[in-house]
Amino acid sequence: MPAPSQQIRFCTSADGVRIAYAISGSGPPLVKVGTWMTHVELDWESSVWRPWLRELSRDRTFIRYDARGCGLSDREVADISLEAWVRDLEAVADAVGIARFPLLGLSQGGAIAIAYAARHPERVSHLVLHGAFARGRLARAVSPQERDEAETMVKLAEIGWGKDDPAYRQFFTTQFIPDSTLEQQRWWNELQRSTISPANAARFMQAAGLFDVADLAPRVSCPTLVTHSKSEMRIPLEEGRLIAGLIPGARFVPLESRNHVLLEHEPAWPQWLEAVREFLPRGSAGGAFSELTPREAELVELIAQGLDNTQIAARLELSDKTVRNHITSIFAKLGVENRARAIVLAREAGFGKRVP
Repeated sequence: MPAPSQQIRFCTSADGVRIAYAISGSGPPLVKVGTWMTHVELDWESSVWRPWLRELSRDRTFIRYDARGCGLSDREVADISLEAWVRDLEAVADAVGIARFPLLGLSQGGAIAIAYAARHPERVSHLVLHGAFARGRLARAVSPQERDEAETMVKLAEIGWGKDDPAYRQFFTTQFIPDSTLEQQRWWNELQRSTISPANAARFMQAAGLFDVADLAPRVSCPTLVTHSKSEMRIPLEEGRLIAGLIPGARFVPLESRNHVLLEHEPAWPQWLEAVREFLPRGSAGGAFSELTPREAELVELIAQGLDNTQIAARLELSDKTVRNHITSIFAKLGVENRARAIVLAREAGFGKRVP
């Protein structure tokens, strides 16, 4: 299947950092959280990432972006942190203009997705996490040896990432995709050098190593699918099980694979696709709810929680008149005549699960 056309655009995060994002395919939206080692233009040429982009764009509008510090996004940035990455996701979601969408978090993107979903329950309809962790390598280290190992990884990236000799990068390639072909290894080796600088690679690893969103995971209120390769070396299977146990009602699907990034030729790849497609129905964007503005979606979340206009106005620091105007627009878009019907539809679409 040929690569579908894509549009590359830019938006600006809260601190002025320019973020590159790409839109491909058509249909209900799916937003992928930015991680390191991506390049929205070059990824289509990668034998590792191309199957992901092709399949996820097949029947959806697939939105992905380069994290700050890598790819086509600004490389020279002052702040590389969980909070900065969450703000970047907020900027992309607002720039695309979709009020409610499923969110895909791979690897370190899983923690960012959890933090975003906990902060914006009105925006995330479904959450898919693969190879994710709630606690970074440094955060979960319980012994001096584990901490030394994590810090050695950071130093290894800083020293060897940009060298012409691929031996340093091959170490990381072997961790990410041990059961890859020679072509896929070559692509991954080059991807490391072409998408991010050695300094930023070290900064990414240091920042992600300190992630700890275990306290945020129980606040995720949307349906969640957690998948994890059973035998991968990069993120222990136990971390995937931990996330699935922390997020209320999450479904956990272990996969027979050693690869952190699933590859097209392995049996786990079609199994993952089937699990995701079953989990994300065609209407997962919420039908008419996808036409709401982000502010209107925020109001729908509060309406579904049972708040009245005065309570909503106080919560959002809006005037009563502004709230009434928003609700009039919401009712028109949903095709309902009263609040009771709006609440029923909103709760059916997944709004209102968080206790106010």
